[in-house]
Amino acid sequence: MARRPLTGVRIIDFTNAVAGPIATFILADLGAEVIKVEEPSSRPLHAAGTAPLQAGAEDLSYNRVMIFNELNHGKRGISLNVATERGREVFLKLVAVSDAVVDNFAPRVMPNLKLDYAHLKQVKADIISVSMPAFGLSGQYRERVSYGPGVDAMSGLSHLTGYADGPPMKPGNFFCDQNAGILSAYATMAALRWRNRTGEGQHIEMPMIDGEFQILGDAYIDFSMNGRQRHRTGNDHPWMAPHNVYPALEDDSWVAIAVETDAQWAALCEVIGQPELASDARFGGAPQRWDNRKEADGIISTFTRERAHIETERLCQAAGVPAAAVLNAKELLSDEHVRAREGLQYVDVPAVGPTPYPRIAFRMSGTPVPISKAAPKFAEDNDYVYRELLGLSSETIRSLQEDQIITSEPVAPGGRRKGH
Repeated sequence: MARRPLTGVRIIDFTNAVAGPIATFILADLGAEVIKVEEPSSRPLHAAGTAPLQAGAEDLSYNRVMIFNELNHGKRGISLNVATERGREVFLKLVAVSDAVVDNFAPRVMPNLKLDYAHLKQVKADIISVSMPAFGLSGQYRERVSYGPGVDAMSGLSHLTGYADGPPMKPGNFFCDQNAGILSAYATMAALRWRNRTGEGQHIEMPMIDGEFQILGDAYIDFSMNGRQRHRTGNDHPWMAPHNVYPALEDDSWVAIAVETDAQWAALCEVIGQPELASDARFGGAPQRWDNRKEADGIISTFTRERAHIETERLCQAAGVPAAAVLNAKELLSDEHVRAREGLQYVDVPAVGPTPYPRIAFRMSGTPVPISKAAPKFAEDNDYVYRELLGLSSETIRSLQEDQIITSEPVAPGGRRKGH
């Protein structure tokens, strides 16, 4: 396999949920050896979203949790209970041969475990420690625990998401987590670059809420400078119209259309078979179209309801009108453009089979970065890490296993092994 940009870098992934694993799978796809550290009782035996079992495969459902597999592809995996003194000692041995540690716990967790930056740098002076708390390591909200929807709410994003006559809404997916993950990966690479130049490690603080502030700057500045409070606007645009998502022929199928110029409006009027609307006083310019956008939406919807969303997209695009069918997951997986560009990469997941994963969005001509492997099965790399990398003796490993500080399969809280 060709060398990747981060070949030779080792990252300890001490994260959970979504944002942290996103940061580390980006680093893994770029070539870093990412070692996912899981507490022996961390993986659920059964969870919503477990992938179907491949015929004839062993039924270990904890290895088929889809969201875990999606967020941890390309990584190695070990089990280790760092809440015990012996487990902490093993973790620090791993720190000594690594370049960075990434965590996304509440601010109190790493200090309580004596695994915060102050302790890590005693073991390896140039270590890079990345913390991803929801609200930061200081300030009156530092101890708050939150998932993405809570951060969306506190940042103001939810206040601006939704329809004018409805309540605030959260974004449709893990937007906050994706954003924080990408920024954390970027910051880690910058710190690695700095260390290569100076020999100095450092602590990176990446509060999830700070990542969302950046995408809402226009709303904050508008209020600060003009006293205008932004409100929810649904699919409306501040000045473009028509600008909406319109119903198509089949149930729950839609097409997005956005008109920016008078020429595009005239072209759309031709597409819908009503060219006279281009000179109608109600729609004669951008301000008039915006004022009468609801009326225009009704006219356009009459046309789009009679056609498949793909057909309306084709007709509009041919006429130079920006439009796109709203694709669901099934349509996206079969879309010719997505397949031709391999926007989704199929990875062979043990006991499941070929599974489509989103790959890193950018392409690099000199150092390609396809997904290298599926997510690790639980404790898949215990032998590699403990025997080869850290050089622990068989006796030491056996003792750690007997005390369930490391395990080969998940255990229930309290130490009982989970069944299959």
